[in-house]
Amino acid sequence: RESDRRAWTPVSYTVTRQNATIQGLIEGKAYFFRIAAENLIGMGPFTETTKEIVIRDPITVPDRPEDLEVKAVTKNSVTLTWNPPKYNGGSDITMYVLESRLIGKDKFHKVTKEKMLDRKYTVEGLKEGDTYEYRVSACNIVGQGKPSFCTKPITCKDEIAPPTLDLDFRDKLIVRVGEAFSLTGRYSGKPAPKVTWLKDDIVLKDDDRIKIKTTPTTLCLGVLKSVREDTGKYCVTVENSTGSRKGFCQVNVVDRPSPPVGPVIFDEVYKDHMVVSWKPPLDDGGSEITNYIIEKKDTHKDMWMPVTSATVKTTCKVPKLLEGREYQIRIYAENLYGISDPLISDEMKARDRFRVPDAPEQPIIKDVTKDSAVVVWNKPYDGGKPITNYIVEKKETMATRWVRATKDPIFPGTKFKVPDLLEGCEYEFRVSAENEIGVGDPSPPSKPIFARDPIAKPSPPVNPEAVDKTKNSVDLSWQPPRHDGNGKIIGYLIEYQKVGDEEWKKANLTADSCPETKYKVTGLTEGLTYKFRVKAVNAAGESDPAHVPDPVEVKDRLEPPELILDANMAREQHVKAGDTLRLSAVIKGVPFPKVTWKKEDHEVSPKADIEVTGVGSKLEIRNTVHEDGGMYSLTVENPAGSKTVSVKVVVLDKPGPPRNLNVSDVRSDSCYLTWMEPEDDGGSVITNYVVERKDVASAQWVAISSSSKKRSHMAKYLMEGTQYQFRVAAENQFGRGPYVETLKPIKAIDPLHPPGPPKNLHHVDVDKTEVSLAWNRPDRDGGAEITGYLVEYQEDGADEWTKFQTVPMLDCVVTGL
Repeated sequence: RESDRRAWTPVSYTVTRQNATIQGLIEGKAYFFRIAAENLIGMGPFTETTKEIVIRDPITVPDRPEDLEVKAVTKNSVTLTWNPPKYNGGSDITMYVLESRLIGKDKFHKVTKEKMLDRKYTVEGLKEGDTYEYRVSACNIVGQGKPSFCTKPITCKDEIAPPTLDLDFRDKLIVRVGEAFSLTGRYSGKPAPKVTWLKDDIVLKDDDRIKIKTTPTTLCLGVLKSVREDTGKYCVTVENSTGSRKGFCQVNVVDRPSPPVGPVIFDEVYKDHMVVSWKPPLDDGGSEITNYIIEKKDTHKDMWMPVTSATVKTTCKVPKLLEGREYQIRIYAENLYGISDPLISDEMKARDRFRVPDAPEQPIIKDVTKDSAVVVWNKPYDGGKPITNYIVEKKETMATRWVRATKDPIFPGTKFKVPDLLEGCEYEFRVSAENEIGVGDPSPPSKPIFARDPIAKPSPPVNPEAVDKTKNSVDLSWQPPRHDGNGKIIGYLIEYQKVGDEEWKKANLTADSCPETKYKVTGLTEGLTYKFRVKAVNAAGESDPAHVPDPVEVKDRLEPPELILDANMAREQHVKAGDTLRLSAVIKGVPFPKVTWKKEDHEVSPKADIEVTGVGSKLEIRNTVHEDGGMYSLTVENPAGSKTVSVKVVVLDKPGPPRNLNVSDVRSDSCYLTWMEPEDDGGSVITNYVVERKDVASAQWVAISSSSKKRSHMAKYLMEGTQYQFRVAAENQFGRGPYVETLKPIKAIDPLHPPGPPKNLHHVDVDKTEVSLAWNRPDRDGGAEITGYLVEYQEDGADEWTKFQTVPMLDCVVTGL
């Protein structure tokens, strides 16, 4: 009985031994038990257990701990870890005991402190050079279990290795402004070395652009969007207690120069020439200035005319001027990496007279918002006296009166932010210049603008790269700009430049011809090396260009063919007759492989449509018939190799006609039909045969069996004397195949057999040359009327019988003997 209940439950009445196993108990419950003896007279008194028994599995000591490993060794300590035993003996682990044995001694000694449950322990206070082995045991409430397997002998010594440094970069590195660069390498050493990066002897630290990443084996310094200030001598130091190693790289971040420093000084002005001077750019872009380009422009014309493009001096004589005309001078600085933005001079007349300033050129409107606009203009000729003020005026395009934008003086700047515009209205602006003589004529009105928040130019595209190339083309890919300037990206402009040339050529003329973030630049010359750059375009204009990092040499890239099979190119493809068969695969390889489809090593059927695209191939056969089945193979081949895959195509159709239909055992009311399975089962198991018969006088076929799985059938219930035709067809899950018919009608009659032998043959009379014979009719006529009797004779002792004649009656006279 359960300890918390009073009722006893019988366990067994038929135990004859002095022990019994009691089953069906509940783990964790407490029970009392009692037992009584019984004989023929009756049952004796019960004996009861003295205390309750709680049901639980027996507890043993734990198994041995597993995976004892040495994690670290120094000259005076060893660190070990282990995993718990697979079985804890039925009771929680209470502690672990770690033991050690000095090699050369016999006994193991306990090294752990009391009640240690951690599975990691560092044995300290060891003697340098001594060699030990270790083992660990687990304890539970019962006691200490078996020890684990011993470690290998461990000698106490420090692991020391001097640093090594393997760098992936050269001594010098040239980087274009805006591009990222990285310095990477691998190192090692024990103890683990400390890695330090320096630039010009100053320690570098992580920030928004500088990324330092160090792992236990690799080191990397990355600089995003490099600027000119990143130029310098970079040093990486790997150091530990045994020594240090250093690596150096001189990084030069180069760019085109900044513009020459203005203003342009008109040192001398004459009616037919001027002498101008300027200051060199503040930044030569990391490469010395190789040239200055000087151009002049008659302010009445839009065309800049070259003055010289071959001077390194910062002064130049501008000849061939027309007296009274106004001129502007612009100057570019050039280095190995490009041409700077221009420095443009003020306007200067080719004679010196004092008057009011000339009218400025048509002002340009920038940074338009819903209530303001910035008006920008160029300084006009000052009439020989310095300009003291500019007057900016505005008017709505539908109005006639100009209104001053401000009463405050505007000088010396040549731009002004006009406030207080009405959102959505269209405005024009004009500018006049003033000197001590008076106010000059106003400029032509600016182009009309609407007062609304602006669309800015987009930022450059991100990460342009060359992803593929052939002998005359390069495939470029990039990511969209990080900022679209609040306007939809119309597309991209792609430009390329032969290395060594100065001119960038357009690969596409309009941005909308490249709306995607990829483009194939064609028409390139095999063997030459090109640079590429990409600009994003929205309604506000073109972004700054993003350059492909490295020049690309134009040549065919060889990649062996690769086939990525579609699901319909599994080893066996089943298709129902009349359906469409489709086989297709994705094809890779450079140059694109030649594609060949074959069936059983022959050309495929002309009815097959084969399509080859730049990424794959497809074979399609409509209205398939059984003959379209077979082994199809797809071979792709280019100069780098070839690859072939095969697929077995099974066209599932109705079966063909059965073979060798034969009729035997014809009786007056039945006959036996046999046949062989069709040559073609239609790709599916024959499920049954259909047997039909027809009276030759009737047009109607009658089914006599439609579910037979055997290749024979007994046709019963025939009409005696009637002629029949029979036919058989095979069926599978796709339908019934064509019938095969008996070649000629079968007549339902019992079969004919030869008659039995005549009975009681005897001679009636004998002469010297003849014998008279008589006999009786045979017992059986074989199913047909007897038509005659054949009489033969044989000379005694001869082998052959000689035919005499056939007679219709039961007697005959044999003559000529």
